[in-house]
Amino acid sequence: MEENNNTNEQNQSSESKHDVVPVSGMYENWFLDYASYVILERAVPAINDGLKPVQRRILHAMKEMDDGRYNKVANIIGSTMQYHPHGDMSIGDAMVNLGQKDLLIDMQGNWGDVRTGDRAAASRYIEARPSKLALEILYNPQTTDWQLSYDGRKKEPVTLPVKFPLLLAQGVEGIAVGLSTKILPHNFCELIDASIKHLKGKSFKLYPDFLTGGTIDIEEYNKGHRGGKVKVRAKIEEYDKKQLVIKDIPFGTTTTSLIESIIKANDKGKIKVKKVVDNTAKDIEILVQLAPGVSPDITIDALYAFTDCQVSISPNACVIVDDKPLFTDVHEILRINTDQTVALLRQELEIRKGELLEKILFSSLEKIFIENRIYRDIEECETWESVLETIDQGLEPFKPQFYREIIQEDIIKLTEIKIKRISRFDSFKADDLMRRLQEELSQVEHHLANIIDYAVDYYQNLLKKYGEGKERKTEISSIETIAATAVAANNAKLYANFKDGFIGYGLKKDEYISECSDLDDIIVFRKDGRCVVTKIQDKVFVGKDIIYAGVFKKNDERMVYNLAYLDGKTGRSMIKRFNVTSVTRDKEYNLTKSDKGSKVHYFSANPNGEAEVITVYLTAGAKARKKVFDFDFAEIDIKGRGAGGNILTKYPVRKIDLKSEGKSTLAGTDIWYDESIGRLNRDERGKLLGNFNADDKVIVFYKDGSYELTSFELSNHYNASQIFSIHKFVPDQVLSVIHQDGDSKAVYIKRFTIETLTVDKAFSFINEAGNSKMLHISVMPDPKVLVSYRKKGERTKSEKEFVLSELIEKKGWKSIGNKFPVQNITSVKELETETVVETEKHPEAQAPIIDTDLIEDIKAEVQKEVEQEDSENEGFDVGSSIDLSADTNEPEDEENDEDKPQLGLFE
Repeated sequence: MEENNNTNEQNQSSESKHDVVPVSGMYENWFLDYASYVILERAVPAINDGLKPVQRRILHAMKEMDDGRYNKVANIIGSTMQYHPHGDMSIGDAMVNLGQKDLLIDMQGNWGDVRTGDRAAASRYIEARPSKLALEILYNPQTTDWQLSYDGRKKEPVTLPVKFPLLLAQGVEGIAVGLSTKILPHNFCELIDASIKHLKGKSFKLYPDFLTGGTIDIEEYNKGHRGGKVKVRAKIEEYDKKQLVIKDIPFGTTTTSLIESIIKANDKGKIKVKKVVDNTAKDIEILVQLAPGVSPDITIDALYAFTDCQVSISPNACVIVDDKPLFTDVHEILRINTDQTVALLRQELEIRKGELLEKILFSSLEKIFIENRIYRDIEECETWESVLETIDQGLEPFKPQFYREIIQEDIIKLTEIKIKRISRFDSFKADDLMRRLQEELSQVEHHLANIIDYAVDYYQNLLKKYGEGKERKTEISSIETIAATAVAANNAKLYANFKDGFIGYGLKKDEYISECSDLDDIIVFRKDGRCVVTKIQDKVFVGKDIIYAGVFKKNDERMVYNLAYLDGKTGRSMIKRFNVTSVTRDKEYNLTKSDKGSKVHYFSANPNGEAEVITVYLTAGAKARKKVFDFDFAEIDIKGRGAGGNILTKYPVRKIDLKSEGKSTLAGTDIWYDESIGRLNRDERGKLLGNFNADDKVIVFYKDGSYELTSFELSNHYNASQIFSIHKFVPDQVLSVIHQDGDSKAVYIKRFTIETLTVDKAFSFINEAGNSKMLHISVMPDPKVLVSYRKKGERTKSEKEFVLSELIEKKGWKSIGNKFPVQNITSVKELETETVVETEKHPEAQAPIIDTDLIEDIKAEVQKEVEQEDSENEGFDVGSSIDLSADTNEPEDEENDEDKPQLGLFE
């Protein structure tokens, strides 16, 4: 017991001697150490060579093993593990990722496919070696800074001396602790061009380019700085009316993930497709078979809206500079990399200059040593010191001609010359060698003096040697925003209980309204003269006594509502036509002048602004002599929903019936064609095609000599690269065409009118032989063109003007036409024709004199008659010009109302 007590006392006394270590700061310090390690050693590339540490060590190990032949990737991984303190799996994945960028590694075997997502074969089955580009731009032991590996046994480069903006060419993505980096890949050739422009002091622009192709919108790229964004789309074309074909996919997706996203959207009812087939081999080809009755154009937009056919990418250029992360942009990265290339080229030239000077020095010493027979003077020397001193004395007369002082190491080299070399020494060969060395030295000094020109030549040589096959694959184009509600497939049915005031797609026992999608908003009008817009749901209460429910389209100015109602305050019956364009969801709007007592007599919704004629029946007790009369809605203007409307009658109304359907009172719609995206629009972007009414069509002329009639729906897609011209279709319009026949190679002219009125079907109006082509087409009545052509035996071009309507009469659309007056045409340019409009002048015609006082007197008299309570009055004010909406106009809800959620801002 006493021994145990003594032991405890000793332990307590020893513990009291040690300081207490607080644990509160340990986590903070360790976390910072871990975060710094991940940022610097794992996730973020260095700006000097654009490589993460694992990539740099892989490339260094490959160079160490390189003998010109392929090496097993498994062996390369094993060699890399001497420098990289991590497992073989992470090294193998990093190497495959590096190889799939197709820049630095010459691959052999199955390395997977970045387009399809197929993985590479096992490392023991695939082989690799440094590519020729890598050997030229990556390695130079003389300009490399070295450090010890993690275990101190090997030397590894701090960074590789890269003479190219490799970071921008490959791109990089990494997630560290507290930050991330995402630099998109850029085009090899464009990077070299930009570097050359920077060296010449010119401005440049850089935009991403992806191996997977596709289309990119760079409007918000912001030079790749954080906060920027790019939209990338797959290329989708109409294979036929029942199939779409996807030929390119967005960056960051694979054909597998893309197909899965299409199937997922189909299962959710966003799109309607029958089958998806992946035919990808050398080129990407995904066939999307459409369900019966589905529009290909709308499905293309829906694929962009609901699947991975369109993705948004947010770049975030973060790199390591001086062991610290730096957020920058791609332009600054290119400038730094280009300036570093110039510095490395200068350093290599300086090294080469030093080597040449040393070779010239030793060659001169050797020649003096042999020709002046200094080697004979050392025969009598008995000590090593005397030998060196004798040689030094023999060289003394020649020392002033050398660029540096002769040191003992130089003299020792002379003593190592073999007798065989001395006996075979050829003075002429020695002089020739020195001359060639001197010429090379002069060239090196010239390059140093003109280092920028030398760097430009270096980049141009890279472009010449390695630029073939590295042309831009991603097309730069603007990408329009697609409203999801406009292209969503109808995957639900709208029902309504008009009496109890419920709507939704779950009320299957109530009245069916229409098909809709689960993204739609529904507009509801009630008997009390109020309307509300709400999100489609399974079942939602919107107020009793519904008179109309339908799908709401925001900013649809062609949807016009015709309304006749009883004003609860005055007892008059009012009539109005109005739009509902912008509203706040779930907010009730009063369409009448009074808050209480108003009720609707008549209501209609007209998708194209139709104005019908109604019959108004007054009550039997009304004092009006005429108890039944007609009213045409076309007599009043279309106004906002807050307008009170015009007076229909001041007498009580028994009922109002529809007498006859009306026609649209709206003007046609101006349609523009945006060539950059191949879409129609109403936003005044691109070329104005004209003003379109409901039955009008668009005619498209293709470069292959065919035409196609289409509707003017904004959802239409046009392949701009294949279109020669696009216009509003005018029936009986004469077209003038110059075309070359593929069989005879002769050029013909023809004039014809469109006789086939089938929509969405192409018709060829020239010979369908393979080499046939259309040179020019004009829709002008008397087009005048300037034709450039070559006469036989002449090298210079000739030009001549022709009025095409004078060369041939109108013929059938299938005729070949007449031979054009000149052949071997190189270009055709349409000239502007002056149109002179003669106006007949009538000197006796004068502007009518308007008596404004008389007009005011008439207005006052009309107002007085309306307000007078006279039983002998006709009983109604048909189309009265008295508009009572001035004081009752309710301002339209603004879209940017910050207090409430706005309709149309929800995805």
